[in-house]
Amino acid sequence: ENRLAKGQMSLGGIKLDLRKVKLPIFEVATKEDHIAPAKSVFIGAKLLGSDVEFVLAGSGHIAGVVNPPDKMKYQHWTGPKLSKVATLDEWLSQAKEHPGSWWPRWTAWLSKYSGGWTAVREPGATLGAIEAAPGSYVRAKS
Repeated sequence: ENRLAKGQMSLGGIKLDLRKVKLPIFEVATKEDHIAPAKSVFIGAKLLGSDVEFVLAGSGHIAGVVNPPDKMKYQHWTGPKLSKVATLDEWLSQAKEHPGSWWPRWTAWLSKYSGGWTAVREPGATLGAIEAAPGSYVRAKS
């Protein structure tokens, strides 16, 4: 019935309204995705009340997401703000293709909303280590 998208779903007595989601969102769809089709992901992104950074990655569900930055195997597209277009086809007609992974773009986007880097911690420094890695549970036989 798609009640969440229609604004008709309640959880714990509270009506859920996706337009009230105001935090920054980076949303990736993949062009050849058969599990989460790009058109559906685009429609879902437009339901949110925040400024969504929408990126379309080349390939399918897995390869489009797990596309490491050090390989130039696939591409990705960036385009206009979702509020400026009605459909994925309209967005694509204005989108710009970029070679390579979308990961560096995501990293740059994340850095705008993140604090500084955290100092490296030594595992077990505060609470101690139970045992050396990999741990006895790895060697346990069932």
